[in-house]
Amino acid sequence: MDERIVTVERRREKRLEEENEMTISVLSGGKNIPKERIIYTTLSKDISVSGARIQSHSFLPVDTSLEIKVALKNPPQIITAFGKVKWIKNLFGGEFYEAGLEFVSTSS
Repeated sequence: MDERIVTVERRREKRLEEENEMTISVLSGGKNIPKERIIYTTLSKDISVSGARIQSHSFLPVDTSLEIKVALKNPPQIITAFGKVKWIKNLFGGEFYEAGLEFVSTSS
């Protein structure tokens, strides 16, 4: 019997699977938003026109509104986007977090 696993890609847009440095400014959120309003050492793990998966030392609650500046490598450029946290995952005992961001507006 031939058993094959088929994965279905649910993403709407193609993602760049490269690490890019990001600066995140917290615009609004709930009670548990980080004390620092600007987070510098964040990495995007994959990014598209509709969102990104990021890694950070800061916990960002779901529905937190953000301004994101991404330094793309190829071609070199800075992109500014506004978005919200859609999900968050605790990594390494709370020392590091992975989050999914949905963009609501991006620069051209």
